[in-house]
Amino acid sequence: MRRALRILGIGFILMAAVFAEEKKEAEAGDPMLGWKWANFAILGAGLAYMIAKNAPPYFAARSKEIQQGIAEATQTKQDAEAKAAAIDRRMAALESEVAKLRAEAKDEISAEGGRISRETQQRLQKIQSQGEQEIALMSRSAQDDLRKHAARLALDLAQQRIRSRMTKEAEDGLLDAFVADLHRQSAEARN
Repeated sequence: MRRALRILGIGFILMAAVFAEEKKEAEAGDPMLGWKWANFAILGAGLAYMIAKNAPPYFAARSKEIQQGIAEATQTKQDAEAKAAAIDRRMAALESEVAKLRAEAKDEISAEGGRISRETQQRLQKIQSQGEQEIALMSRSAQDDLRKHAARLALDLAQQRIRSRMTKEAEDGLLDAFVADLHRQSAEARN
């Protein structure tokens, strides 16, 4: 095809040159004018033959390439539209999926909050129970300490009263009573 176009271009250039020469020679009366026209006719017929021979296959091949390009472009467009539709479906599904995930997360957070609240309440109850037990133990211990202290005070007070009332005769009387009690117990033990 390139060759045919080159030949055609050269032919037009030659034709222009021949017409320019012909105009000059027509004014001068050129005797070779007939041969020049014959030469031009042969050249034109050769160009026409070359174009007729090479142009249809070139244009057929070019037409086929264009049709293939159009078919490929159509297929590419259809593929792109199918992908776009799939993406649109995914986006629509994605929005519902996101809403579903949000709802699930909300439910899980609520459930987790409830579980944490129950666990916290159980821990607080356990701590409260342990605290009450410790208070009860401390209270008993304090009561026991208070009783012991009261007993010591009572004993100390009793000792002070006894010492204040104790005389030499009372001591001798207590000692005699104790010895007599020992003799009696030993006599009973022998019998």
